[in-house]
Amino acid sequence: MSAQCPALLIAAPASGQGKTTVTAALARLHSRNGKRVRVFKCGPDFLDPMILQRASGRPVYQLDLWMVGEEESRRLLWQAAQESDLILIEGVMGLFDGTPSAADLSRRFGVPIMAVIDGAAMAQTFGALAHGLATFQPDLPFAGVLANRIGSARHGEILRDSLGEGMGWFGALPRDAAVELPSRHLGLVQAQELADLDARLDAAADALEQSADTRLPEPVSFAAALQPPVAPLLAGVRIGVARDTAFAFIYQANLDLLRSLGAELTFFSPLTDSQLPEVDSLYLPGGYPELHLEALSGNQSMLAAIRAHHDAGKPIHAECGGMLYLCNSLADAEGARGELLGLLPATAQMQGRLAALALQEIALPEGTLRGHTYHRSVLECELEPLTQGECPNYRRTAERVWRIGRLTASYIHFYLPGNPVAAAELFRP
Repeated sequence: MSAQCPALLIAAPASGQGKTTVTAALARLHSRNGKRVRVFKCGPDFLDPMILQRASGRPVYQLDLWMVGEEESRRLLWQAAQESDLILIEGVMGLFDGTPSAADLSRRFGVPIMAVIDGAAMAQTFGALAHGLATFQPDLPFAGVLANRIGSARHGEILRDSLGEGMGWFGALPRDAAVELPSRHLGLVQAQELADLDARLDAAADALEQSADTRLPEPVSFAAALQPPVAPLLAGVRIGVARDTAFAFIYQANLDLLRSLGAELTFFSPLTDSQLPEVDSLYLPGGYPELHLEALSGNQSMLAAIRAHHDAGKPIHAECGGMLYLCNSLADAEGARGELLGLLPATAQMQGRLAALALQEIALPEGTLRGHTYHRSVLECELEPLTQGECPNYRRTAERVWRIGRLTASYIHFYLPGNPVAAAELFRP
């Protein structure tokens, strides 16, 4: 049986237009007005969902026709529609960027698009850009536009009046440092690091309420999709998951899957804890280890505990920043170097430019998994890789996967629900 719920996909002509700010403002506004809001992020991302979860008060999951898959994306939307008053989906990059794109997702599930356009340095050209977004591809459920970072009420009126007949106008948000979300080299600053995040979210919601159309959109019908049963392949397995400001890039769906497989998850901090919890396996996700080199290298008792875990033949699965933690050393962008675990015979160096951004599919001995890679570091490793990934559209990116005993390490952030059996094998003692 299908389920109906008002829904919007918040898109933009490019990155940096303010999609996350607007999506978070909508989520905070409607949730504080008593609405049950569920937010999704289109495509692979960890930082935006942290902000969106704080804004909505509910976990944020990824939607992606390739990495997550059409059927699982349909199930997530159908499930959310049954228990929500509003579904918001934040797009990725520009509306038509990538394969599949946010436009593809919108079209596949019939979710209307609200395009956020930075109007700060624009007048009538705003209308041309809106027209192009709405008509570039056929059969696109395009609902209208919202102007962001306008200079005055009159500026907003000029942008509104530039729109062609029939183009929806969702209003305008003023340029205001109090509502902007600060960024660093991999994207937004993590939610847990922003002491004033709730104040920023409330200020953005207030601004939206005063200057934009905040009525709920029309309901969308989401087709039923049932979740296939998952065998308890990790029943009784205790998994230690690194979680602090150095290691926080992990899909909520991965944690849900491990629990559904029967695992018991215990979170620990490589930054501040002196010992590991009593666990059978370790999960070291991505994050910002380069920002915490002194604390990580100085926590000798934790380094010794993880080395002992590895020496005992227990599984370790490390992704991106978690893999950098395994290296002999890591140097930040200024050249300061920290000596780390030394379990992977490699050195890593941060750099100013992006090293890789791509979807990845990897054929492991345990089975095939999909995910993505996004990093600014380069790594030199003496070890021959176990295998390497393949990108569905940008073939030059092929991230290597290393294995030493029960340790598996790669730059790839895996989406584990895509293959529960393979995921279980990575952590099974």
